Order: sequence, then C-alpha cells, then structure tokens
Amino acid sequence: MPKIPPLDLERQFTAIQPEISAAVASVLASGNYVGGAAVSDFEQQFAQYVGTDHCIACNSGTDALYLALRALQIGPGDEVITSPFTFIATAEVISRVGATPVFIDIDPNTFNLDPEKLEAAITPRSRAIIPVHLFGQAAAMGCLQAIATDHNLYVIEDCAQAVGATWKDQAVGGIGHVGCFSFYPTKNLGACGDGGAVTTNDPEIEAQIRLLRDHGRRGGYTYETVGVNSRLDSLQAAILSVKLRYLNRWNQQRQAAAERYDQLLQHIPGIVLPKVAPEATSVWNQYTLRITCNKSGERRDLIRQYLSNLEIASMVYYPLPLHLQPVYTALGYQPGRLPHSEQVAHEVLSLPMFPELTTIEQECVRDGLKEALAGT
Repeated sequence: MPKIPPLDLERQFTAIQPEISAAVASVLASGNYVGGAAVSDFEQQFAQYVGTDHCIACNSGTDALYLALRALQIGPGDEVITSPFTFIATAEVISRVGATPVFIDIDPNTFNLDPEKLEAAITPRSRAIIPVHLFGQAAAMGCLQAIATDHNLYVIEDCAQAVGATWKDQAVGGIGHVGCFSFYPTKNLGACGDGGAVTTNDPEIEAQIRLLRDHGRRGGYTYETVGVNSRLDSLQAAILSVKLRYLNRWNQQRQAAAERYDQLLQHIPGIVLPKVAPEATSVWNQYTLRITCNKSGERRDLIRQYLSNLEIASMVYYPLPLHLQPVYTALGYQPGRLPHSEQVAHEVLSLPMFPELTTIEQECVRDGLKEALAGT
C-alpha cells in the first residue's frame, strides 16, 4: 500500500515549476519586493475571479478578517455572530478588536451555520455575522443574508477554505459586504508562505482597508489612524497569479476526487458521507466524513491511528468547538449548549484530498477505512 499524505504540494509544484520559477525570477530581478505591479496585478485578477469591484491583498487570512472588522468599525461593546466549528482565527479576530463572539450551532450535514439558529442570537449589540464556508462548501448565504439585511447587520464571509465555491452560482467572497480569503499553502489557492485578501464592492470599505493594512497611511509619513503592517509581498503575489490560472482546473479535480470518494465509500457502514446543499457548490478543501456511534471521539481516534499505521494520513478538523475552548470560558458556554457542533467534533475525520490524488490512492483509503471500521 502506498504512503498517502493528507495533501501533496510537491506534486503541484512539479507540474508548474517553470512558470513559478519564471515569476519569482522576474520579481527578484525587478528589485521591487513589497507592493508594485506584482501585487496590484494579482489584486485585479483576483477581484475579477471573485466577481467584486475591489480586492485588497494582505499578509494572511486572519488579518483579512481583522481588517474587515476594523474597516466596519466593530469594536468594544459589539457582538459578532459566528460558528463555533471552525479554526480559531474566525473568533480570535472578533476578540482582537474588542468585540464579543456569539456562537450559534451548525447544520451537521454541511458543517456550516444553521440559519434557523441565527435570529434568536441577535441582540441590540449585534453588528455582524461571519459565516464560514467550511471545508470548501458555501454556507447558506440566501437565508443568512436575508436575516442580516432585516436586522441591519454586516456580513463578513470567511472564505479561507472555499475560494471558487458558489452559492446559487454566485462566488463566495462577493455575496456579503466583505469576503476574506487565506492563501496559506494548504488552501486551494495557496502561496509559498502566508497570504490573504479582502474582497468587496464597497469603495469606502476598500479605502479603509488599504489605509489600515499599511500603518494607517495613504503614503509617505502621514498617519490617519492606527493601522497594522499587513502587506502581501511581491513574491507571493507573483506566485499566486500563476496559480490562479490553474485554480478552476484544480477545483474540478478536487470535485472529481470527492465524487470518487462518494462512490467508493457509499456502502460502508459506520460512516456518514459529507453532503452538499442543492444551492451550493463545494471546492473540497477537505473531504470530511463522520464516524458514527462515537460519543467521545475514541472510536474516531482509533480509526485514525489504524489508518496512520497503514501510512494513510487523515486529519481532525476540529476536535473541540470554539465555545468550549479554554480561551472562551468566560463567555459561559456549557457542554450541551451547541449539540451539533459538539457531536461532529467527536465524529469528523478528513481523508486525503488534493487535485493530484489518484484513483488507486483513493481505493487504498477505502480499503484501509473498511479494515479500520471492522476492527473497532
């Protein structure tokens, strides 16, 4: 049985190495390593890809969320509603600007925010919601957007795992007031280091984010506000411009791999396959299934270890929901408050997923999973 990684960036690099090398060499020869044409060109290309008027590149997906909150003047005394079943950055930035994260439960079938839970969480202090397009699938933006509009709330899309996904044929990142993207190397569009971007159709939001990302200045040494240093460097921008040309193809390959997993795994007892909502598309940053009959996570962890012994990598995203994390103890959430988020945290297992994943490798994953389930 071959060794199967969770993803394989070497295969991707090998396929496009000449173009990447040429882009990097061009930037190095230019002597312009921060800002300049490489960054502005990528911003224009990415805005066009998402379908927004503006794109502002920054140094991480975390900073993209932070800059969005700052640009919308969300801070102390405000509440922002989001998912507890996501990476810490989504809530971390809310705390970082002095606001309070409010967690609502998810739909266990899609792992995304349950719109039916949103309205009850809205208070006079609510200023925004951050839906997370988790594992590559667009959240239920129709309902979420309608409720947000009724209550005059901003919608900040966390698109870190979902570049290229759509809700009713509209690309994520161009549906809410702001879209926030990560270009961390493991993402569908990954840099060779950290990187991020904010997309918007609002020129005032764009101007504010550009101001904030460069120390609160428009140029020179005159500072209008307290900003941060969150610039995307030119090398990463040039690399991302090359990779952007391949993104749709890579996403299609991921979708084909997800369909193969569905076919290979559909008759195996003891698992629940991921589901995609009819109005949504997924670009499958992760293929995450659930291990059933598992109240503590022990069975899932045993299966993961079994696969590891076969040199089949798998990952757990995420083993403890944010509302139960030690950092948020003061918010007062008790176990059982958000049952779906807590249940899936004990059950989820992400299988190897990347564009170059072969059918033979997926068959090996199936065989290993069947063995593991039979033995637990």
